Amino acid sequence: MAQTYISEIGRHVGEEVTLKGWLYNKRSSGKLGFLEVRDGSGMIQGVVSKKDVDDTTWASVEEVTQESSITLTGVPREHPKRPGVYEIDIKSLEIVQLTQDYPISPKEHGVEFLMDHRHLWLRSRRQHAILKVRHEIIRAVRDFFDNDGFVLCDTPVFTPAACEGTTTLFEVGYFDEKAYLTQSGQLYNEATAAAFGKAYCFGPTFRAEKSKTRRHLTEFWMVEPEVAYARLDDVMTLAEKFLSYVVGRVLETRRDELAQLERDVTKLEGIAPPFPRLQYDEAVRLLQEAHSKGLVENRFEWGGDLGSPDETYLSGLYDRPVMVHRYPAAIKAFYMEPDPERPDLALCVDVLAPEGYGEVIGGGERMSSHDLLLQRIQEHELPPEAFDWYLDLRKYGSVPHGGFGMGIERCVAWICGLEHVRETIPFPRMLYRLKP
Repeated sequence: MAQTYISEIGRHVGEEVTLKGWLYNKRSSGKLGFLEVRDGSGMIQGVVSKKDVDDTTWASVEEVTQESSITLTGVPREHPKRPGVYEIDIKSLEIVQLTQDYPISPKEHGVEFLMDHRHLWLRSRRQHAILKVRHEIIRAVRDFFDNDGFVLCDTPVFTPAACEGTTTLFEVGYFDEKAYLTQSGQLYNEATAAAFGKAYCFGPTFRAEKSKTRRHLTEFWMVEPEVAYARLDDVMTLAEKFLSYVVGRVLETRRDELAQLERDVTKLEGIAPPFPRLQYDEAVRLLQEAHSKGLVENRFEWGGDLGSPDETYLSGLYDRPVMVHRYPAAIKAFYMEPDPERPDLALCVDVLAPEGYGEVIGGGERMSSHDLLLQRIQEHELPPEAFDWYLDLRKYGSVPHGGFGMGIERCVAWICGLEHVRETIPFPRMLYRLKP
């Protein structure tokens, strides 16, 4: 008999079906067994009565252990007291492989133990829900840009130079040369935007920051759109429309998973444009006022970059993401366009998620002047020969342009309401974790 997936079981009520999966949990009361079965698409409770099955099947019911792989046949029915929930009356059960001493039991385990067994922890309800939300976020990201005239243009993982300096790059040997794992596809995106008008890249990025905070991974996935003729205001408008669309899509399709995570969805239901826009000077004023009232520990000084506590405080003032824009140029990347009214400021923006989740999007308007860009490259002591092609973009049809990057894992953490980004990707890479 062909395999039926649990996710489609509602279409087969009253029919005999075959399920292939794994035993998640079981309990029994004498001559009645209750088997919780998962197959990757969902989970269902199987009910088996000793009097209704042959001796071989009942022996398998008694013998089967947590995470043993199994094949069963039975007839699904709707739960009498829970509409939309199904159970299956088991007629036969075959053990494909009997598991012994599965390490993750129903008892409490420490995070380090669970991370060491990440390859197995992924089978749990919570991790399943998180990664289903992640999958939906990625689908929404692609749909948003694909439906808005953007062209996906993949960018290299090996790069000859850095987007933002070499201090946080992983250096690798590249035959007889030195190369780096990319920390952003943005520079290449600027070339594709000049070719296609609106382009985006989506792939893994790498940051060698020696940070152990709950917001940092050394390998993560980032989506980066870039738009020709876009100014800073255009970038901010795109960012708020994009983020609102992603949140709305998850609320539309993944409420069961959010409920499994006990996420307060009322915190997400009001996410819609316009987002509040906060100029850096105003952000500094708010932080200094908060310090004077004892609401934040350290006094923030103009010229500094926002740290996690600063972002947490500012984002806590609003019920939706807040856009902090026009930071001091000295603390931003070399390619940021200066504000024509105040050249000491960069035309950039960070989008801070509410509830203390901090920056989820960073971007801005890029420098369009060849001479000024060359000057900035020299000031940052970057090798000009690595950027000759990038400078070419300012020689042949240069236009104002801009874009942003969004880290998928930070977005997942915020939407799911997670404390740490380590659960937002199947196999996280962190400062002291390279396995499994």
